[in-house]
Amino acid sequence: MNEITHRRVLKIALPIVLSNATVPLLGAVDTGVVGQMGLAAPIGAVGVGAVILASFYWIFGFLRMGTSGMVAQAHGARDVAETGALLTRALMIGAAAGLAAIVLQLPIFWLAFHLAPASAEVEALTRDYLSIRIWGAPATISLYAVTGWLIAVERTRGVLVLQLWMNGLNVALDLWFVLGLGWGVGGVATASLIAEWSGLVLGLWLCRAAFSGGQWHDWARVFDRARIVRMMKVNSDIMLRSIVLQLSFTTFVFLAAGFGDVTLAANQVLLQFLEITAFALDGFAFAAESLVGQAVGARSVIAVRRSSVVASQWGVGGSVVLGLAFWLGGPGIIDMMATDPAVREAARDYLPWVALAPVVGIASWMFDGIFIGATLSREMRNAMLISGAVYLVALLTLPGALGNHGLWLSLMVLNAMRGVTMAALYPRAERAAGAV
Repeated sequence: MNEITHRRVLKIALPIVLSNATVPLLGAVDTGVVGQMGLAAPIGAVGVGAVILASFYWIFGFLRMGTSGMVAQAHGARDVAETGALLTRALMIGAAAGLAAIVLQLPIFWLAFHLAPASAEVEALTRDYLSIRIWGAPATISLYAVTGWLIAVERTRGVLVLQLWMNGLNVALDLWFVLGLGWGVGGVATASLIAEWSGLVLGLWLCRAAFSGGQWHDWARVFDRARIVRMMKVNSDIMLRSIVLQLSFTTFVFLAAGFGDVTLAANQVLLQFLEITAFALDGFAFAAESLVGQAVGARSVIAVRRSSVVASQWGVGGSVVLGLAFWLGGPGIIDMMATDPAVREAARDYLPWVALAPVVGIASWMFDGIFIGATLSREMRNAMLISGAVYLVALLTLPGALGNHGLWLSLMVLNAMRGVTMAALYPRAERAAGAV
């Protein structure tokens, strides 16, 4: 492998950080343009529709992580044929899942509205929105595979270009369709649909190295039973891990509702700090995915260790900076996000927890990247199951004794346990370099 340097880590990580920074902008523009209609229902419809689709697409997040780890290993082993075949397999999964979503859209939407009922007007507008956006499902899910492939081969600038193109086009079309042509909610949905499909076309072009030879349609390799079984195993383990993780955060939100509206609102404000943390630190975990995966493919234990250490040094440094920023600047951010004095006061009471969260959670996030690169999906799954069980015990005891502080402490316990359990399993990442 090429030398693992701090500069190389930053070259992978920084485009991801910048790419993530553009994500909140799109939601703000979508809301802003329909807000110009002067009605509440369209705003609610766009918000509800976006959440429904995001929740559904989230299920397929394993496609990005699994693709990233396996392609990085093939890239490190200089197995060009397998890097192309892996992308083909992942794109086939994305296309199949997207087509299934289109065919099953009626029961999917019924279930969504059953779980989160809305007024008749909002539901009708949301259905209009979803009936357009759902046709982008094959593109959106396939883009997980494209993103994973680009990260694996250290082409994260491509990820940034892709995100800027999609979000920029989406914003421009939002303004034209809604404010210019008066298409309302349908205009927002159509803008997103066009951005998604154009994004897939651009993404495939950015991955053109995978299609430069005949490896992408080497069907004997693409449909090789052993390789398909491995891919299914890795992806299924990651999906189960992600489900448990999502359930853990959902439980946190639901339990917060039991402490009253003010506490619920304060927690919702503070959870945005955690979202900022994820956006800011994802790049270093992605760098670990790429470099550790390549090191495993190259069968270099030293490179696995060096990749893990260098990427984690930046992750830890970033977590400390974020923690200090939240501690010092948190009150000002809270005031910008909430106007209710009671909510502001409550959020300030619990602010120390979100200032502590990046430092407590950084080990779990970095080990996620390391384990994805080493394709230790079973270990990730088991660590999450153990941590989830400990989190459940904490939820059954701490909130009752400490109130909302106990709820936040339980969340810290979850992330700390994820870090501890994966740290104990880390030697397997180094051993994986000798087992490829």
